[in-house]
Amino acid sequence: MEKILRIDNLCKKYKNGRGVADISFSVEEGEIVGLLGPNGSGKTTIMKTIVGLRRYDSGSISVFGSDPADNSERTLKDVGALIEQPALYDSMSPRRQMRMMARFYPSLPADAIENALREVGLEAFGDEKVQRFSLGMKQRLGIALALFSDPKLVILDEPGNGLDIESSVALRRRIVEMAKEDGKTFLVSSHQADEIEKMCDRVIIIYEGALIEDISTEDALRLSPTLEDYFLMRVREAKGGVS
Repeated sequence: MEKILRIDNLCKKYKNGRGVADISFSVEEGEIVGLLGPNGSGKTTIMKTIVGLRRYDSGSISVFGSDPADNSERTLKDVGALIEQPALYDSMSPRRQMRMMARFYPSLPADAIENALREVGLEAFGDEKVQRFSLGMKQRLGIALALFSDPKLVILDEPGNGLDIESSVALRRRIVEMAKEDGKTFLVSSHQADEIEKMCDRVIIIYEGALIEDISTEDALRLSPTLEDYFLMRVREAKGGVS
């Protein structure tokens, strides 16, 4: 399978000493890979470096065979992303925001916006101002914006934030469907092990800025009853067996 994303020896450190160091992994076409780790472990930093929101100190990143830093517009045209909070205009409606964004994708089909709103259950609210939306509705709109250009690689940072149980289940199912049926590739982060367990083919455990495991979800569940148990076991080992 083609490697859609490849990261080698990535290092990004902030002035406070936090960040990530020596991160290496790849993601193949049609794969759903989860970054699992506690808040502040470095998951978002990794995602920001991939899409060029943060410059990295050393290492390399390849997206579709090119470094986004060399030609971000060309390299990232097939990437959809939701990182941290959705970047939304509160005074605009979802349809207006999507029409504005659609100008950058001239080959989009005419029904792309309506399909994206329907995908996340917001078609009935497409003309309301975003400032009236709940946290969960804003999150769903952010997901719709990440998906509506029909990207080949989708990067979702804590996509379950603010979603109710039904919306979370529907999102996980749809991600699996898009990967299996459409060949889309996903890199998804979460601090919730059960969320990763239920949709990801592979899990990359990030702890205190370091990659401590890269394993298929299936193999992890052969070794522990749940992915949460496996995560805790690997973290204890990384800390030298201290509970």
